Amino acid sequence: MKLSSLQDLKLVQKKLAEQQELAARQEAQRLQAERRARAEQDLFKRAAGKVAPIRQPARVPLGTGQPAPVPVQQQLDEQRVLAESLSDGFDASTLLDVDDAMSFRRPGIGTDVTRKLRRGGWSIQREIDLHGLRTEEARDSLAAFVRAAARDGVRCLRVVHGKGLGSPGKTPVLKGKVHSWLIQKNEVLAFVQARADEGGAGALVVLLQANARP
Repeated sequence: MKLSSLQDLKLVQKKLAEQQELAARQEAQRLQAERRARAEQDLFKRAAGKVAPIRQPARVPLGTGQPAPVPVQQQLDEQRVLAESLSDGFDASTLLDVDDAMSFRRPGIGTDVTRKLRRGGWSIQREIDLHGLRTEEARDSLAAFVRAAARDGVRCLRVVHGKGLGSPGKTPVLKGKVHSWLIQKNEVLAFVQARADEGGAGALVVLLQANARP
């Protein structure tokens, strides 16, 4: 039995589209600012005309070492992680398959995929342990982990969220949030509860799209 609705799926798709539109607007604004800065610089050069350097008094050199290169790509990746807008209020329960262990598959993905995933049909290539992290840390870490795996062409992941035995009331709060966050990631095709030897109820095995890109 599957508890899902087309309306819930449309809401998810709408939210993802809004996130992509926001990122596109921010990128356009950045490019526009760069073009404006270049135009102002060219205008100053034309107005100032030919110039000669001002004589400077002798100075003592402080060193010849080259400054460390600025990790531009790393900074951009970190900014994207910080800008990740996965919702903590998203209700994933209606999109999960109800079976012996809660699982998820996107529309168009057959139950044979989740069965194969549960049997170990894909080898686990990477894993992340979110157990013990605060909600914000877990969300950002998971988003960055999935994005990096998709970029590198990785298909199968293991996500350890813990069983919640140390939480107040022994309720697995992080488990439900991980379900919700993964469903909101376009790169994720399906996930199932891990086998007992892979973490059981405290972990998920996640399948990403082939050649997925964030």
